Amino acid sequence: MKAQTFSLTGTKQDEIELPAVFSTPFREDLIHKVFVNLDSHHYQRQGRYPNAGMNVVARSNDPPTGHGQARVARIRGGGPRRGEAAGVAMVRGGRQAHPPTSEKNVYKKLNKKEKRFALCSAIAATTSKDMAASRGHIVDKISAFPIIVSDDAEGISKAKEIAKVFDALNLSADIKRLENRKARSGRSVIRGRKTKVGKSILIVAKDPKHLAKACGSFSGVDVRGAGELSVLDLAPGSKPIRLTVYTKAAISELEKIKSPHLELMEALQ
Repeated sequence: MKAQTFSLTGTKQDEIELPAVFSTPFREDLIHKVFVNLDSHHYQRQGRYPNAGMNVVARSNDPPTGHGQARVARIRGGGPRRGEAAGVAMVRGGRQAHPPTSEKNVYKKLNKKEKRFALCSAIAATTSKDMAASRGHIVDKISAFPIIVSDDAEGISKAKEIAKVFDALNLSADIKRLENRKARSGRSVIRGRKTKVGKSILIVAKDPKHLAKACGSFSGVDVRGAGELSVLDLAPGSKPIRLTVYTKAAISELEKIKSPHLELMEALQ
């Protein structure tokens, strides 16, 4: 399987042979499963103070019946809350009936072979123009998939220079797509999440240090090294597939991916 490469000005260069990872069958169900499991690895456990709502001096009447009132425990002594019910879940200011506990296991484990298969499947899906368009990316003027640029892109460290590359490769329209996002309403506004930043281009490079600096001011544009690529990057929200740009050096790095299904594919050929 061959793919067209482009220069920084958008002109066509030579064709290169894609690694075997780009021939992996598309498995949307596996990508979804792996995304959900990997996404759980950054969760923070929730918990409640064990004595919340119960640090009060409250007790029931003795005997509990014959007083013309409910048997619930009430606050003793003086103070503004004297005689109020307390210490149980059904009263004002009481404890929660079944609060979340910090002992709950929120870290979902994952088989290594499944994780690797899903990553290879997500990488292979970046060759599909229809999948990228179905996710909302603007790809009308992009002729070749996957998008591969020369290694000169890895030396760019200024935003104005990478902006020219985006224009030459017809990628600017997808970045501008995020500028007119509708503001959210409700509780998210109160909590400081009025606008939600979407996902645009993902750039995969062998050495992402300079590119990450250049793309820092572009909303929705992420840069990842070929060795640290994850399903979380390629399929945000578990919905494949993201508009991805590779450098030629990154394609060479992807040849190093080892997976049992790739060995089986090579054996059958």
